[in-house]
Amino acid sequence: QVQLVESGGGLVQPGGSLRLSCGASGSISSFLAMGWYRQAPGKQRELVATINRGGSINYADSVKGRFTISRDNAKNTVYLQMNSLKPEDTAVYYCNVLDWGPKNYWGQGTQVTVSS
Repeated sequence: QVQLVESGGGLVQPGGSLRLSCGASGSISSFLAMGWYRQAPGKQRELVATINRGGSINYADSVKGRFTISRDNAKNTVYLQMNSLKPEDTAVYYCNVLDWGPKNYWGQGTQVTVSS
C-alpha cells in the first residue's frame, strides 16, 4: 500500500505561481509512473502531467509551457511547479502513483484556486 501526501495548494491571483508537492511512502524510483491529475467542479478528473520510471514526461496541452513536473528520488517526492496560473486551472489536484500490478494510488487532493 502506497501512501501519498500532497501539499502546496492555495489561493493565488491570475498570473501567479504555486508549487505542489507529493510525498510517497515508498521508493518512487520503483514506481511505473507518478503524476498529477485535477478535477474541477462538475467536471471529470483529467491528467495534468506524468513522469514515468524512465523519466519521460507528458503534459496536458492546456498546461504545456506553464507547468513543470519533477521528482526527487532521494526525498520520494514529486513536484508540480505551476506558473502563469489561470482561473481555469482552479481545481482539486491529486497526486497519482502507478505501481506494478498494475495498481493505482491516489492522494487526498489539494485545492488550487486562481482568482482575483
